[in-house]
This record gives sequence, C-alpha cells and structure tokens, in this order.
Amino acid sequence: MTNHPERPAAGSARPRLRRRAARPASSTRVRPRTLAAVPAALLALALAAALPGPAPARAAAAPQPAPAPTPTPHGTGAEAPRAFDAGPARAALRRLLPRHAAQFTLVPDPAAGPDTFTVSGRTGAITVRGSTGATLLTGVGWYLQHVAGVDIGWPGESTGMLPARLPAVPAPVTRSARVPHRYALNDTDDGYSGPYRTFAQHQRQIDLLALHGVNEVFVQVGAEYPYYRTFQRFGYTAAELRAWIPGPAHQSWWLLQNLSGFGGPVSERVMRERAAIGRKIAGQLRGLGMTPVLPGYYGTVPPGFAARNPGAATVPQGDWAGFERPDWLDPSSPVFAKVAAAYYAEQRAVFGDSTMYRMSPLHEGGTAGPVDVRAASGAVQAALNAAHPGALWAVLGWQDSPRQELLAGTDTSKLLILDGLSDRYNRLDREARWGGAPYALGTIYNFGGHTTVGANTSVWLDRFGAWRAKEDSALRGTAYLPEATGTNPAAFDLFTDLAWEPGPIDHRAWFAAFAARRYGRPDKEAAAAWEELRKGPYSTSSGLWSESQDSLFTARPSLTAATAAYWSPRSMRYPADSVRRALDHLLKVDPRLRGSSAYRFDLVDTARQALANHSRVLLPRIRAAYAARDLAAFRELTAAWQDAERRLDALAGSDPNLRLGTWLSAARSWGADRAEQDRYEYDARSILSVWGRRSTSEGGFLHDYANREWGGLVRELYAPRWAAYFASLEEALVAGTAPREIDWHAFEEEWARRTTRHSSGAQGPAGDPYALASGVARLLADAG
Repeated sequence: MTNHPERPAAGSARPRLRRRAARPASSTRVRPRTLAAVPAALLALALAAALPGPAPARAAAAPQPAPAPTPTPHGTGAEAPRAFDAGPARAALRRLLPRHAAQFTLVPDPAAGPDTFTVSGRTGAITVRGSTGATLLTGVGWYLQHVAGVDIGWPGESTGMLPARLPAVPAPVTRSARVPHRYALNDTDDGYSGPYRTFAQHQRQIDLLALHGVNEVFVQVGAEYPYYRTFQRFGYTAAELRAWIPGPAHQSWWLLQNLSGFGGPVSERVMRERAAIGRKIAGQLRGLGMTPVLPGYYGTVPPGFAARNPGAATVPQGDWAGFERPDWLDPSSPVFAKVAAAYYAEQRAVFGDSTMYRMSPLHEGGTAGPVDVRAASGAVQAALNAAHPGALWAVLGWQDSPRQELLAGTDTSKLLILDGLSDRYNRLDREARWGGAPYALGTIYNFGGHTTVGANTSVWLDRFGAWRAKEDSALRGTAYLPEATGTNPAAFDLFTDLAWEPGPIDHRAWFAAFAARRYGRPDKEAAAAWEELRKGPYSTSSGLWSESQDSLFTARPSLTAATAAYWSPRSMRYPADSVRRALDHLLKVDPRLRGSSAYRFDLVDTARQALANHSRVLLPRIRAAYAARDLAAFRELTAAWQDAERRLDALAGSDPNLRLGTWLSAARSWGADRAEQDRYEYDARSILSVWGRRSTSEGGFLHDYANREWGGLVRELYAPRWAAYFASLEEALVAGTAPREIDWHAFEEEWARRTTRHSSGAQGPAGDPYALASGVARLLADAG
C-alpha cells in the first residue's frame, strides 16, 4: 500500500489511478502440468521431502503436517478453558533469556480468564501463570519491564544488565487484555521488512510479538504456493504461473491485487522453501496459542482466466501506479466457488487451518465494474465459511475501504476491520462510518521502511480510551500496522501496551519508565534524552499524517526537494532541536550503560535522525547560493552536504540493523545459481530504489518510496546521485548555462541491476557508534 490519504490533503493528493481496457481473451486452453494432479492432502508429504538442489539450512528440516485447530469464537470473552502445552512458550523463553530462563516457572492456567496472566515469586524463582503460551510470555514481558527494569525491544535489548538472580515480585500481579484482538503486521511487512528472511528471524519476530501481548499475526511467507498449485488445475502451466507470480519483495502487492510478475520469476524450489517456512511460522503461532492470520481468496486470477474456464466472469482492474493489475473473478459467478474451494484446500495442505483470514477486495482503486459488490462480498464470505466454518474475515480500513456495499453483504459479526487511519485524521467516527462493524484501532507510523523516528503516540493514548468508552463502541482490538517493523522500538512498546494497561497511560510517565528500563538502569541523561524525543517526534499530531518526514539526503536530487518519498510529509513535523538535544543527552549516559544493543541502536538512530533533519537546513542554503550564482559558497555548501552523507553512511553502517549488505546477502542466499541470485538481488534492490519499471517509478511516483538511511545504501546510491546533480549545477554556474538533464530513472535502474557486495549485520561491528555519533553532534553544534 502507498501512503496516500483517505481524503485528499493539500499538496499530497495522489492522481487518480488510470484504467485500462480489457485485454483480448485467449481461446487456448492449456493442459495443466502433472504436478497439479497431486491431491492437496498429499502436499504435506511433498513439502517434507528433500528439496531439489542445494538446500539451505533454513529448509533442512521441513515441518510435519500442520494440525487443524478447533475454531473458537472470536471476541466473545466466553471461550471454554482448555489445557495447553507450555513447551513452545518455554522454548521461546530460552531463546529470549538464555541465562535466566531457568528462574521462571511457566504454569498453564486454562481456568484463568481469557488473555490473563499472573506474575509472582521470590528472588531467583519467578512464577508466571497464563491462559495461553503467548500470554505466559506476555507475563514474562510485563515482569521484565515493571520489576526487573530491562527491555527486549524491536530492535535492541538491555537484558545484559539483569542480575544473576532475578528480583522478587513484591506482590502477585494479574493483568487481563482489555480487548480480544491484538493484531500485528501490515500486508506490506514482508516486502519492506525482509522478504528473504530465515525461519529463525521470523521466529524471533513471533517471540517479540508474544512478549508484547499480540495474539493475531499475519502470515504471508509462502502464500504464493497455494495459488501456484491451484491455478494449475484451471488451465495454466507451471511456467505461466511462475511468470505471473512476483519476486518475494513484491508479493505483498500481488496479494493485494495491485500487480503481478515483477521481480520474478520465482523458481518452484524457492516457492516450496518459502511455503515450508510459512508452515513453520503458522505452527509456531499455534503452539503459542496465537492465531496465524492467513491470506484468504477473494478473486485474483491470472491473465485470460475466463477464456480458459467457461462460465467465469472476470473484471479487468486497470492500472495501479503504472502496473497492470490482475483481473478480478466475479465472486458471484459459479466458477469462483470452485476456485476458492481449491485454493483453501491447497492452503490447508501447506499451512493447516486457521480461524482468521485477510482479504481486501478492490484495494487502492480497484474497480467493481458490473459486479454487485454486496453480492460479491457475501460470496467471498460464504466461500471462506465453507472452507473454515465460523472463520473471521479481517479487512483493512484504508482510503474508502471497506465500502458500504461490502459491509452490507457480509455477516459483520464475523468481520474485523483493521483501521489503518485511526491516528491519522481528526473527527473520525468509526461506528457511524462502518455501521457498528467491529474494528481494531490501528497505526501505520512507518511507510516503506523509512528510518525516520517518531509517531503520533499521544493520539493513541487519547483515542484508545475515548473510543472504547463510547456508548455504542465497536472497538474490539488493536492493530499494529507499520508498513515495516523493527524501526521504532519505543512506538512498538507503547502501542502494544495499550491493550494491557488497566487504566489510562500517562504519556510523560510512560516515556520516563521506558528510559529507565531501555538501558537497564535509571539514568538522568537517558531520561532527559527520551523526554526530548517524547516532546518532539513522539508527540506529532493527527490531522494529515501518521508518519514523520523522511530525509532529503535520500531524496531524488532537486534544489526544491521537500521529501524523498512522494507520499511523505513535505516539512518537519516537530522542532528539529528536540532530536539534537536528545543526542547530546544520550552521549552523556553513564558509560556503564553503553554496552547494550539497545543503547547502541538508540544512539546511532538518534544521531542519524539529527543529521537527517540537518539536510532540511543545508538544502535551502545551497539553493540560495546557486540562485545568487555564488560559486564559492555553492562549493562550500555542497562539500558540507557530501561530508554529511559520508558521516551518515558510516554512522548507519556501525549498527547491524542498518546495513544494506544484510538485505542483499539475504536475497542472494535463496538463489541456486548465479542467475537466480542476481534475479533475487534485483528484486530486493529495486524495491528500495526504482520500486518497479519506469512507468511505476515515474508515472506512479513510487521511486524512493522505500528510502532508508542504511550503511552502503547512502554511499552507493544516494550520495553519488547528489554528487552527479551538484556537478551538473556547478557546470552550469561556471558556463552560464542551464543545468544538463539527468535521467534519474536510468541512474537508479543501473544501481538496482548491480551485484556489488557489502558487509552484513552478521559480520560484526563496522566502526565505533559512540565516536561516530559524537562526531555528528560536534558537526551540528558547529553548524549552529
């Protein structure tokens, strides 16, 4: 999804998406490959078999057939107590706290209320009782925050500051979730956070989500495989489908019916490996008593479907940001039920069953054409119910979705709207807008994986309580929906606390407590730093935006550049000095607290943000010097800009979470040969830069949508781009001519096609974060 508003905002409204005429239908019916004749029930055996070619470690142990959980009603608060195995929670605890896990006793308590934990214990012997495995881990998380005073963040942790024997709990504490649904992960998370991650990395994400009280998690990895198998039964060859399915970095938007094909083709081997990982993710979630939220089927079909399947009615979906969208199979047509049944059977064979499925028909400009949306939505829900009786349909609240006609055709007691705009606009009435349909208060404070700091956190605190307290409130949950995760640990901690704190959260007090545990001990300088961040980037208001501004260092060069991503805020959303002061305070934190990954990440991230904000000071000065034809001043200022970029690259590269090499090496690790490695690297590089083909990059304004300040990326793409631009301006000043034109898309496409190597996060430190951050602080102090 792209960051454009529900209603147009001045200077930021997106042009209307173009529609294309229907394509001529092919009359050729192609016999499906033999692979598709394998019954879905036998697919688990195929996945468990050894994969062809060299098998990476991640795929060495394929999971066993996933059990089908017994569906339980969502959000009733009346689920029957049932025994469960605490083994998966204990295993997660050993991963999270290897030195201290033995001091915890995790006790399954099926008689406890839904989503309830109790923490008690003496020194060195802590007992956590809970209603599910995930709730046991949430109890551990509560203990770490409120008793032990440490943080396991996303990213960064301070558990190294724990004493050898864990402190006692002064008195037993019981907490229950205030809402039944605590959903996590945007449809775009896999594309922007890491499409080529290993199972161990996804497992770490699940552990963190459970520790922070989440109970419903979107599972996208491997979602292409059920499509691949299903449509071989409806007239398509394996090769045709591999050409239709995008590369992993772009699959999020294929599942949203926005595009197809780009970044591929993906080999069947990789699809099977991804399916095996997705299967393990779903199994891990079930083992903890969490709900794996799987993609549902709502009508996306390959080209020419109606010609190959008599009786099918399809609607061309036109254009999305320069891509031709996949056709939509009318859910009211008789063929839809057959395709949906086949899809759910194939999906069950790979992932097992669930009780919650994600679907957003007509997302971002989709057209209904002659289709009756009310009847179509009823058919989509009926197909889901036929495959998974009583399952919940989760739909994204975004722009004008879900439409009134869609809601009118569904049983809204089996629907949950994930509101992606809860903190973005004012004067929202979700009950009136959606007719009382259940919804979750959500936040999208990150778009495209930007490294920018900040969120509308005070808006969360105000609205969660007020919206729950409404007499007719339909609020039933929270939805953690940043387009990319792992960039903003304070925002993650605070948003997930909403559902578990028994009363209103005091904004200032929460940040003070966060500062105390973030580095493992209270520290006055840490407290001062986080108070500055609280008052600045974490106190932005609703009205137009839910994300802070991005950096001009990452923008396509222009003297009038105001943003890097077309859809981002065009000016500062908070006083820049707040981040500079925070950096000064962090540099004064007690040296004994500087050894944690939490401190190092926060120091680098704060220095990076302070330097990024400085780009908005430098560029107007460069523009003024150019306008005045002051060559000496222009050279001095552009040299300062390029020095700042060199510092920025080194600074970001000093933290393993901010390295281009990690992203690229992960992509290449999935290729069986050089050609496949290069193809996946292009998939991973292109989404950071050109995003898609020229029509998408330029006409769809998606170039730099996923900009981020990473070590290697600044040095290899952004800095050379600005250097080329400044050179063209200097030539123009010297010659007294207009600057030469530069084909930026060609420049960026050339970079996306490269295969140069970079250091990754696994290769350890690359520079001293403290020394580099100190240098940034001195530079900003000298700049005034």
